[in-house]
Amino acid sequence: MKILFLGDVMGRAGRTVVADQLPRLRSDWGLDFVVVNGENASGGMGLTAQHAKGLLAAGADCVTLGDHSFDQKDMLSFIEEEPRVIRPLNYAKAAPGRGHRVFTLIGGRKVLVVQALGQVFMKRPFDDPFSAVAGVLNSHPMGGSVQAVLVDMHCEATSEKMAMGHWCDGRASLVVGTHTHVPTADAMILSGGCAYLTDAGMCGDYDSVIGMEKLEPMRRFVTQMPKARFEPANGPATLSGVYVETDDASGKATRVAMVRLGGRLQEARP
Repeated sequence: MKILFLGDVMGRAGRTVVADQLPRLRSDWGLDFVVVNGENASGGMGLTAQHAKGLLAAGADCVTLGDHSFDQKDMLSFIEEEPRVIRPLNYAKAAPGRGHRVFTLIGGRKVLVVQALGQVFMKRPFDDPFSAVAGVLNSHPMGGSVQAVLVDMHCEATSEKMAMGHWCDGRASLVVGTHTHVPTADAMILSGGCAYLTDAGMCGDYDSVIGMEKLEPMRRFVTQMPKARFEPANGPATLSGVYVETDDASGKATRVAMVRLGGRLQEARP
């Protein structure tokens, strides 16, 4: 199976590069399944129903969220209507929507997508992501009831992301980190067959401070005083993520490669 995961879509620039690039990549690379993290797609904070529909129309099979899941209020109802959008598994227990879903592809192959929020350095206390993820993976054995398993680990600490990768090794096809918007260069396949990348980066304008126009973040670092709102940078954007090939019989990854297309980052592709 050929799978593409795209990192946090950041504002209009991120939405534009996904809309421009993803339809072609689905065709040219023969992709079977695409996951896009969309939690910053609407003004840099959350995801509206309209923008979620745009990401799905561009070719995403699943859109994951994160700690900004419900910053845009219409997502509270839209996520109940659109099962292809999932929020973190260990979000508030009363939150609408679901934190995992099994997707059925043409031909009957099944893909499990799970998202979890980390606990280290996060502003809000969330439930233990490790036990939450383990419960879902144990109920959907890779190579048994599902042919591939993808885990989106949305958190700050690289150590927590790495720990989740090893925790899921042998039970997941891919564990990929999101949230910090800076792509890492450690794509690898772990000993149990799990493809891993600490952070997929963002789909957005990298001439910025993690996707925001530079002036206000720099002012706050220098003066410790806010003056204006953060606004997403809207220059030429880079499509950033990870490409994985898996074995349908076992669910294990056979190939993993970083994806960087367009914008300011050096181009890389599988």
